[in-house]
Amino acid sequence: MKTIAIVAVLLAAAPAVAKPWQGIEPGQSKREQVIQKFGEPSRVVTTEGKEVIAYFEQKAIKGTKQVQFKVDPGTKLVERIDVFPGPVIDKESVESTYGPVCPSGKVPASPCYQKKLTDDFRTYLLYPRLGLAVFLNEDGKTVHSFIFTPQPGGK
Repeated sequence: MKTIAIVAVLLAAAPAVAKPWQGIEPGQSKREQVIQKFGEPSRVVTTEGKEVIAYFEQKAIKGTKQVQFKVDPGTKLVERIDVFPGPVIDKESVESTYGPVCPSGKVPASPCYQKKLTDDFRTYLLYPRLGLAVFLNEDGKTVHSFIFTPQPGGK
């Protein structure tokens, strides 16, 4: 039960229409909003044509080891948020917060995930309706990171 409370606080769950994290919404929020909300970052780098604003070590955002905001340098829009949680969060807590595995056949109206594998065989849970991917550690039971992206079709 304690883990569920940590997940709820950590992820600041919003209405099912969108999945912002800590008030920052991929595809909607601007770079300035990130800096205003969280202060000067630990590091800002440009990689693969995107600006990455990172908070870690002394500037880690509460409940995390590290957070990276990927920003389009032209529009200054946050395109993706990568959250590496501080506490250990288990798969069951993710399911109780965001929804269970999708049933076979017709996809339900409520959020659910599809279990996927990356090219290097890492397991992740994809919540397509939420614009959320949850990457698991090698044990397949605990969370490595949360990736928030704009939802398909936008708002």
